[in-house]
Amino acid sequence: MEMKTDQQENSYSQFRAMFAITRASLRSILRSPSAVVFTLLFPLIFILVFGFIQGGDIRLRVGLDPTGETDNPLFEKLSASRGLTLMPDESVESLHTALKKGEIDGIVRIKRNGGPMEQSTYSLELTTAVTGGESAVIVRSMLEHLVDKANLEAMGPRRDLARLEQKVVQSREYKTIDFILPGQLGFSLLSSGVFGTAFVFFNLRQTLVVKRFFATPIRKPFIVLGEAISRMVFSLLGAAFLITVGHFAFGFTLVHGWITFLSMLGLSALGLIVFMGFGFLVSGLAKSESTIPPLANVITLPQFLLSGTFFSIQNFPEWLQPVCRILPLTYLNEAMRLVAYEGAGWDKLWMPVGIVVLSGIVVYALAVRFFRWE
Repeated sequence: MEMKTDQQENSYSQFRAMFAITRASLRSILRSPSAVVFTLLFPLIFILVFGFIQGGDIRLRVGLDPTGETDNPLFEKLSASRGLTLMPDESVESLHTALKKGEIDGIVRIKRNGGPMEQSTYSLELTTAVTGGESAVIVRSMLEHLVDKANLEAMGPRRDLARLEQKVVQSREYKTIDFILPGQLGFSLLSSGVFGTAFVFFNLRQTLVVKRFFATPIRKPFIVLGEAISRMVFSLLGAAFLITVGHFAFGFTLVHGWITFLSMLGLSALGLIVFMGFGFLVSGLAKSESTIPPLANVITLPQFLLSGTFFSIQNFPEWLQPVCRILPLTYLNEAMRLVAYEGAGWDKLWMPVGIVVLSGIVVYALAVRFFRWE
């Protein structure tokens, strides 16, 4: 009798059982209104709203060339201008990269020409990357006004105190959808990973389904894998749908086409794996089903609001930005934007991807410690 039992266990297929769990779990997800709403409907609504608002966000952010002068009356007037935000302490290379991407609207360099008139020059580089160049026109007009004002205030031989030199940098337009869509993907993945995983495994315990699994020869890792694969399939299909709608309906940039599309799906898979770790942690800590939403919101809400999901974290006060920089969703959003718009390779992705992976290691270490099967 004992020999027969051993033979039955040896003939039992763990993978077949795992895929049976996957199919059942996927059917359950597709029948769940909350899963469809958080994974597809909410992100799609935000994409549609921001997709139709093209050109509404004119950002007057000007980089200050570190090789220029700051001990200069022109710099004082530039700093006092309420309509411009100066971005100092950046390298020349990083400023030009930001200019081509449309993250800033211009670069200003102030230099003193010398001579008896001590004439100074604004050297201005503008971009056409944002809103078809409209913000560049506004920046140029503001700086021309400052130069004219400085010259009018000058008296006698110093009449021509300053002049403006201009260079326009032609660049691919950086649309609102190029920023919004990766953030909405992150929103979808975080919601599905945390809320979906937490509720599923808590309910499996409460309804004694896990206990029934234990009456079969299936091993615990295959139970987890079965549920994880179903959520992965559903979330990646949702991500593919959102990217496709964004690209064909609103011109979301996929700089290398299918390669970029597949790279974004790969990053989505990585993000979902990490965020499911938060779900396992919440499932283990929750004492009742009613405690899952508060615990999950403690994890998700700060990331929804502070990780560059709806607008750049550079819009936050300086004291708050370090908090934004410790959240894994911040780096997932950053990696997706680098891939989609710039076609970035590993040389630019290793840091954001590495931080996401490191966050996953920490989260899963905690999840193993607190997760409960019964």
